[in-house]
Amino acid sequence: MKRSEKEQLVVELRDKISGAAALYYTDFTGLNVKRMTDLRRKLRAAGVEYVVIKNTLALRAVAESGLVSIKLKGPTGIVVGKDALLAAKVLTDFAKANDQRPEVKGGVYEGKEVDAAMVAKLAAIPPRDVLLAMLAGALQAPLGAMLGALEALKAEREGATATA
Repeated sequence: MKRSEKEQLVVELRDKISGAAALYYTDFTGLNVKRMTDLRRKLRAAGVEYVVIKNTLALRAVAESGLVSIKLKGPTGIVVGKDALLAAKVLTDFAKANDQRPEVKGGVYEGKEVDAAMVAKLAAIPPRDVLLAMLAGALQAPLGAMLGALEALKAEREGATATA
């Protein structure tokens, strides 16, 4: 690959990284072409991009984007997503269904380096709409309990006046 092509790849990856909420590094060894294509489709459907690039070029793009310095070893695929939780979920679900391939090495979330365990924790967080529904239920529960208590008190008073 010519130097100008390499520079162009670094610029493209840097631009993708700068607009991303999260960046995850994976080891894709053990995945055949069919599985890699399936992974890319699932990630693309979720609005996430999967890039395979030489480690030196990836490190240069990450450094130019201003993120924390990282260390990469072996074959690396980079998951770039605007929705960090969705990207982690799709990646983790695919790995569970395919003998833990691709293996998550780590990543960068909110400007900080994270390990594979943290990526798994991010994947376990429910989607935003589920979290909002849980919050609404938690806010509504005390009001419902108070309403039930008031209704019981009202029924008790009505029962007392009816017998008197």
